[in-house]
Amino acid sequence: MISDITLQTISDAAHWDAACLAHDAHVLQTFGWGELKQRFGWRAERVLWRDGETIHAGAQLLYRSLAPGFTIAYLPRGPFGKPAAPLAPFLAALIQRVRARGAFLLKLEPDWAQNDARVEILRAARAAPTNETIQPPATIQLDLTADLDAILARMKSKWRYNIRLAEKKEISVRVGTRADVPNFYELLRVTGARDHFAVHGLDYYHAAFNALVARDYARLLIAEYETQPLAMLFVTAFGAQAIYLYGASGNAERQRMPNHALHWAAIQWAKARGCANYDLWGIPANSAAHADSENLPTSLYQFKQGFGGTIVRYTGAWDFVFSAPKARLYQFARKLRAQGFG
Repeated sequence: MISDITLQTISDAAHWDAACLAHDAHVLQTFGWGELKQRFGWRAERVLWRDGETIHAGAQLLYRSLAPGFTIAYLPRGPFGKPAAPLAPFLAALIQRVRARGAFLLKLEPDWAQNDARVEILRAARAAPTNETIQPPATIQLDLTADLDAILARMKSKWRYNIRLAEKKEISVRVGTRADVPNFYELLRVTGARDHFAVHGLDYYHAAFNALVARDYARLLIAEYETQPLAMLFVTAFGAQAIYLYGASGNAERQRMPNHALHWAAIQWAKARGCANYDLWGIPANSAAHADSENLPTSLYQFKQGFGGTIVRYTGAWDFVFSAPKARLYQFARKLRAQGFG
């Protein structure tokens, strides 16, 4: 057992992303994602545990100062590394690192499926599971290793019909540019108002485009009818995984099925990139394992489930608490904000 390890801080983007690619890291562990979060109140620190040229594990940590003396640390969809690498000493080194940075809390949301045996290492290190997740607790993933005909065949018949219908109804899909981001934002505001979720400001999506599309890790896809944008989709592709990260659609011409056309275009793009799966990025944790209706989707879950993927449930969020009084005050402040007092 390795009891004392040294973490190497990485500041070079190419070096960091090469390590992420080599170890199948999630896109939320990439340099560009850290840059995006740094634009909006977080500070990124990227560390590797290595012996010579051998990388055992890595983690992109995000820090946020909530108030003087109140700093939280967050590890989204990490750490990453060799499956056989001993996780316990790496966790110990990470804990030492974030405590030295003054954090009272370290939250991890690993890219591990539910019941992964590694959660016992988290428990042994005194991490506590929590329902306060930031990333989706469950998702649906499509296997892209089959050919396109097989991928279509796995979809519900209504979804295959709607993909063909979109083409017949003259929906075209093109790749968007920076100039299209304001239109994406306006559609997203419509979507948020219709489906009752909050959206970031326009500058956030400009920054996301610059951080990910500029590195060729993402595309903005636009479904149009007679040059009118009806729906847009922001899809990432990093290593073997493509992710439907953001989606927006207006209220006009919905009978032309622009969203079905968008996802089919994203699937084809991801497969051409060599991705092995397409992640539809989030369903409620308690979603039914199956939806029997062949009708048009009445919920976001049903819409995603119709593409024929497999439900993946994650191991969830885990908290390392280093100051119980500060953690209690933090939880109290969160409850006040949730009730509209902050």
